[in-house]
Amino acid sequence: MDILIMAGQLILSLTILVGLHEMGHMLPAKWFGMRVSKFFIGFPPTLFSRKKGETEYGIGAIPLGGFVKIEGMVDESLDTENLNKDPEPWEFRAKPAWQRLIVMLGGITVNFVLGILIFIGIIWISGEHYLPLSEVKYGIVAHELGEEMGLRDGDKIVKVNGRTIDRFEETLSPEVFLNSNSFYTISREGKLMDIRIPSDLIEKLSDRKARKRLFSPAAPFEVGMVMGGMPGEKAGLKAGDRIMGVDSIGIYYFQQLQDVLSKMKGRNVTLHVQRADQILHFPLQISSDGLIGFKPKLLLNEGVTHYGFFQSIPKGTAMAIEILDMNLSGFGKIFKGEVSPSNAVSGPIGIARDFFGANFDWINFWKNTGMLSLILAFMNLLPIPALDGGHSLMLTYEILTRRKPSLVFMEWAQKIGMFLILALMAFAIFNDLIKSFF
Repeated sequence: MDILIMAGQLILSLTILVGLHEMGHMLPAKWFGMRVSKFFIGFPPTLFSRKKGETEYGIGAIPLGGFVKIEGMVDESLDTENLNKDPEPWEFRAKPAWQRLIVMLGGITVNFVLGILIFIGIIWISGEHYLPLSEVKYGIVAHELGEEMGLRDGDKIVKVNGRTIDRFEETLSPEVFLNSNSFYTISREGKLMDIRIPSDLIEKLSDRKARKRLFSPAAPFEVGMVMGGMPGEKAGLKAGDRIMGVDSIGIYYFQQLQDVLSKMKGRNVTLHVQRADQILHFPLQISSDGLIGFKPKLLLNEGVTHYGFFQSIPKGTAMAIEILDMNLSGFGKIFKGEVSPSNAVSGPIGIARDFFGANFDWINFWKNTGMLSLILAFMNLLPIPALDGGHSLMLTYEILTRRKPSLVFMEWAQKIGMFLILALMAFAIFNDLIKSFF
């Protein structure tokens, strides 16, 4: 069931993004009088198609992309048979370069605008949720990476890069890890000290195989929903219970429980639980994944700021711009060798697992869809032949020099670009499989 939920969310998100992206190419093409022969979401074999006017609309069986076929254009079909003839007035190549450039940038523009609109909508509907730093009164629980850089349980983070912060989320912002020479200022036993953030920390955080974490807020908790068929339910655990210990280990915060369970996978233990005025002792076997099967109710007061529609516009736009900026910074880290491509690149399996997960939540779904829309816009803008950015670069060259690249050059550029894209896709899928099974 978890796999179906993850796959379903990914397919729905890609269907929305790809459909609107390709529509961003098709609509201006039709407005400028170009003939659009095909509009498909997904790749062949064809599951469904219907012709309306000059265009065949269809759905392919492989839901990992889509395409629009504009007559007279060198595209991924590499159909150049008719391009040696004089162009017909309804062909892509017969139109002015500025019109062709608008068509090529249409998909990128739609994805960029869509990403901004999604974040504006999320802010307007659900507000901005955050954890006030004042609520993290018990400090942090330092995990493996946190301990490696010098953090300890109970440390209270008061500043990031010398700047006073109000929200706990600011301590884990990707911007902190992408910047050079970042540091935390912490309070430990009443004394202030600086903890430097290593430049390769983002590489370690990206390494799914190592599965190491940095730190979490020390959060008192009680049992929320108990999952059916899991060890907790079988032992008698109920919503509202307070877990006090595992065997002889005292438990105060949820993050402590996670760390203890991860070290006791598959073992038989005794869970010590407070229920009202009673202390109960439940023998159970921890699952092989280090779980007992419940969702925690953290006893920290979350903050939320609500915005009106017009207030949501600059706020949502700023969030979208921040995501694009982080992607640019992350891209730069790959080229500098600070982040391994195997940790930074995800295929469909990794996106479904790491972005959407096994629980369906509309707000989370739209946040991830908005983020993917912006990433799709950024990736398509790269000046690689076969991508929209590559076509746009050649059209810009034509506008500036008033000279068209030769058909042979266009054909070879498309072939090289397709090879690069297919190689990247193969690497991403292979990388997903390695991370999932090894």
